Amino acid sequence: MSQTDAPLVIAEPALMRLVTDWLDHLGGERRLADKTLTAYERDVSQFLSFLTLHLGGAPGPEAISALSPADIRAFFARRRREGAGTRTLARGLAGLRSFLGYLERKGLANAAAVRAVRAPRQPRTLPKPLTTVDAARVVDAEESVSQEPWIAARDAAVLTLLYGCGLRISEALGLTRGEAPTAETRAMRIMGKGGKERVVPVLPVVGEAIADYLALCPFVIDEEMALFRGARGGPLKARIIQLAMQRLRGALGLPDTATPHALRHSFATHLLAGGGDLRTIQELLGHASLSTTQVYTGVDMERLLTTYRKAHPRA
Repeated sequence: MSQTDAPLVIAEPALMRLVTDWLDHLGGERRLADKTLTAYERDVSQFLSFLTLHLGGAPGPEAISALSPADIRAFFARRRREGAGTRTLARGLAGLRSFLGYLERKGLANAAAVRAVRAPRQPRTLPKPLTTVDAARVVDAEESVSQEPWIAARDAAVLTLLYGCGLRISEALGLTRGEAPTAETRAMRIMGKGGKERVVPVLPVVGEAIADYLALCPFVIDEEMALFRGARGGPLKARIIQLAMQRLRGALGLPDTATPHALRHSFATHLLAGGGDLRTIQELLGHASLSTTQVYTGVDMERLLTTYRKAHPRA
């Protein structure tokens, strides 16, 4: 639907209040990430705009309850014609299922129609981990291109957390000074996506990297303050680490796939290659589903096949 033919009123006030209640529920009780909430709100708004034109008027709760699978498929067919990709469509369907399921639990709608629509098949893409050698070079402060020693130590400490503990960048930057592991720390609690808490082991090298950073950091960091500080003393932003990794890629001759998140992929892939089991890796990464973790078996198989083709005389 183009912006020019989008209706000004996309739903009856009663339905819009239910949308707000649903988003509040997702953000409060379910603790979904802000980006996910924004995407879900946009997807449902697009759907309601489509229904206003499709049904000839702004829909209310009764119209939502009377939807058929054909109505929902018509919406996604239009989104595909507008250029929406497979991942966007799958996320949109997930958002609609969540919203209609919420209405169904309140006795205000029947979600059978949206459950009858199959999600588009996702293209299978494998994570792009670094090699063990390249990962070690990335987390080495001496390889940093920063001319400020404390910033080089800070970046190395963040990247060491990503690779050594398998953290997301938001999880690493969310640590407070009081939560910072030391060289003696053997495990720490991490609050991950959706408010899920997990315990991750801590290698001595992680604590040592953080100690090096703290010894050089020019700012006083109280226990409850963010551990990692920016150049002016404020909390460190993810974008700064992404730019630091970009500079490292150029200095070390690494591919564009060598991102901060690739260090988390490397953590999982290298554990699996070393004999780690999927269940343990799932817990360490904080994945809600084992199927999410299973993608790393494909990465390891790719590595084995590459080695096989190079080494076997008949390959």
